[in-house]
Amino acid sequence: MNFLVVGGAGYIGSHMVKQLQRAGHELVVADNFSTGYRSALMGATLVELDIADAKALDHLFASQRFDAVFHFASFIQVGESVSEPAKYYENNLAATLTLLQAMVRANVRHFIFSSTAAVYGDPMYVPMDEEHPKAAINPYGRSKWMVEQMLEDFDRAYGLKSVCLRYFNAAGADPEGQLGERHEPETHLLPLILQAASGRRTAITVYGRDYDTPDGTCIRDYVHVSDLVAAHALAVDYLRAGGASTAFNLGNGLGFSVQQVIDTARRVTGQQICVSEAPRRAGDPPRLVADPKKANEILGWQPQFASLEQIVTHAWAWEQKHPWQ
Repeated sequence: MNFLVVGGAGYIGSHMVKQLQRAGHELVVADNFSTGYRSALMGATLVELDIADAKALDHLFASQRFDAVFHFASFIQVGESVSEPAKYYENNLAATLTLLQAMVRANVRHFIFSSTAAVYGDPMYVPMDEEHPKAAINPYGRSKWMVEQMLEDFDRAYGLKSVCLRYFNAAGADPEGQLGERHEPETHLLPLILQAASGRRTAITVYGRDYDTPDGTCIRDYVHVSDLVAAHALAVDYLRAGGASTAFNLGNGLGFSVQQVIDTARRVTGQQICVSEAPRRAGDPPRLVADPKKANEILGWQPQFASLEQIVTHAWAWEQKHPWQ
C-alpha cells in the first residue's frame, strides 16, 4: 500500500511510520514541524507542509495515489486548549476540514483519525465503551468530537470511510529504543516521572491523594504506543476490506493509579524519585478506564505490551538516551 501519514514526525505518528515501513508499505510523511522532530522520520519521504494549505495538499495528492491517510497532526494540551481555544479549533478542526476536502477532490476514501477519550468528558460509568455519552469538557476534546461528527457527514455525502481511534493514555516508547516521547512542554505523567528519575527535574507532583480509589490517587488506562499504532494498521485493513465507518476505544481495560506508576518507575529505574504534593486539579476524575472490547472483537486488536512494567521499561530506556539534548 501507499499511505500518507500526516503528523508523522510526532510521538505517535513516528511510531506509525516505523510500523508501516517494517510491514513493507510505501509512505509519505506530511508535517509542518510545529511539534514534530526531523530525527523521528526514520528515513521516510517527507513533504513539509501545513494541512491548512489547500493548494499544497492538492499538489501532494496530484503527485501520487494514496490508499489511505493517517492523521496525527493535532495539538493535544488540554490546559492550553482552555487558554487558547482558537489555536485548537483552527488546527484540530478547520485544518482537518481542509485535509478532508482535499481527499475528496483526489478521490482518496480511507481515513484513520487519531481521536481521544477526551470526547467523553467526565465518566458516567467505568469502564467506558464507545456508546458512552459524548460531553467533552475542554476545547481539545470538543475539537476532536467535532471532527468525528464531521467525518460522519463526509461518509454520508462523499463516501469517505473513516475509523476514529479514541486513545486513553498513550505511553511508553519504541521497544527497540529508536523512538519515544518528547513533547515540549511535557505534560504526560510517565515522562515527567522519568525525568525526575533521570535528574532532569527535581520531583514529580501528585495532585491530590483523596480520590475514591484504593490509594487515593487518580487511576488512568495506559496503553503502549506500539500497541496504539498496531491498532491503526488493523483499522486500515478493516476499511480496505469494506468495513463501515466507526470508532474504537484504545486502552488496556486496566487502570493504574498515579502512585502505582511512581512505584513501578522506582522499581524499573532503581531511583528514589522525589514527590511533591499538591491539591486536586479541577476536572480530574477519579477513574478513566477504557472498555476495549469492540476493538478486540472487530479489529482483532490485542495489546502486546499490556503490563505497566513493560511500558515503563521502554520509556525509561528512551529517557536515558536524552536525544533532545
